[in-house]
Amino acid sequence: MTARIFHTGDSPAVLFETLADAVAARLSAAIASRGHASFVACGGTTPGDLYDVLSQRALSWEKVTVTLSDERWVEPSSDRSNEHLVRARLLTGRAGVASFVALKTGHARAVEAETEVHERIAAIARPFDVVLLGMGNDGHTASLIPGAAGLARALDASDPALARAIVPPPETGMGERMSLTLRALLDSAAIFLLIRGDDKRAAYDRAGSGSDIREVPVRGVLLQDAVPVETFWA
Repeated sequence: MTARIFHTGDSPAVLFETLADAVAARLSAAIASRGHASFVACGGTTPGDLYDVLSQRALSWEKVTVTLSDERWVEPSSDRSNEHLVRARLLTGRAGVASFVALKTGHARAVEAETEVHERIAAIARPFDVVLLGMGNDGHTASLIPGAAGLARALDASDPALARAIVPPPETGMGERMSLTLRALLDSAAIFLLIRGDDKRAAYDRAGSGSDIREVPVRGVLLQDAVPVETFWA
């Protein structure tokens, strides 16, 4: 297992500045080395303020490709859409010139779009330079959700797919989604996990105390020895 680095911020504002610096530094180093960089962004309620800060960082954003760790199967105009969040909060200001690869297609169902989304992600140079993830209180990350239809395939390292449709249990009310697979998320140079609040800290601690990744999918990220993972918590 890789050493897990845990950063604690005195306040969310300080934490976001620190994490924005870390992301920008890695993207800038990749651009200096190869002439381009890739950033996998996450959605949810936590990263919006981070994106406001990161979007103003001075780097060659025109050489950065941004995509998502996962997407709700809703129109990009919906407030529930991760694409909507990223376009409104990250792909603005200095970062407005970055390229964006969407996970949502015109297909009625996410499962019908798996091949197209796989091909979109496969066209991005890998390993990704930065993967930013969040985590739910249930231990899900991206849309790798406990009990969901499609989860087993999405966690299967032998499955060549880079994206899989996910249908969470109906009682969660979470709705159909598209997620990068665990294989795709781990095809990265660095993973940053952003969490806030005592409940998320408790969920993080629980994740580290077991090994069943189907029960707590974020363990697939935390309990591996291939990619360095840094957690940022306030």
